[in-house]
Amino acid sequence: MHHNYAVRKANLRHSTSRHRHHFRRIAWNPMFRPSHDSLLLQNEEIDSLALPRIADDDELELLKVREELVPIVAGETLRFDPRLDPNRRYCRPWTRDFVQDLSQAYYREFHEQIQVNSAVRTIKVQHKLRRHNRNAAPEYGEAASSHLAGITLDLQRRGMSKPQVRFVERYLFYLKALGLVEPEEERHQWVFHVMVSDRYSEWRQSQTIFPIEPMEQATTAQSRAE
Repeated sequence: MHHNYAVRKANLRHSTSRHRHHFRRIAWNPMFRPSHDSLLLQNEEIDSLALPRIADDDELELLKVREELVPIVAGETLRFDPRLDPNRRYCRPWTRDFVQDLSQAYYREFHEQIQVNSAVRTIKVQHKLRRHNRNAAPEYGEAASSHLAGITLDLQRRGMSKPQVRFVERYLFYLKALGLVEPEEERHQWVFHVMVSDRYSEWRQSQTIFPIEPMEQATTAQSRAE
């Protein structure tokens, strides 16, 4: 009996060792690595627009009434993480335009929906989040979460195939080169964290004259870079 126990324990150690070794070999090589500099850029954008960091639900509701925050609408091309509070399925108008455009392009390519995991947050919500997620951005300071201004979304990355991840990366690559978005690929939450500049609205209107998909532009821009 003792011999069998020792054998099982040895096999378990061997299996665990192989399991850990396997995970060490998985490469994490995103196009948009999270960084402190990225958080600074996101906050500089918020400050340049003189947007408030939303303190609590009272401020949140006031911005909704003023239509400074607008609802993100789920549909054929876009869905929500069911855990996301319906009261926080809101963002700035230009951020909504961005996610609608991306979700439509993504759906045309893969016939699957983009999932929004997080949108606007309040300082109070961010404070609670940091209790459970040590990687979450702070609620105050020069590197505070840009979710607090309603200009940022987290889009589900987990479950995407390599071609789908590549598609979104290339889509964002071109918009980032134009200074229209500041994206990060978060490893622990497996999301695309995307801050959207209000300049996106003007750029979007210009595309109605000579409509070109950002995906096509990204391919051209990246080819030149290579």
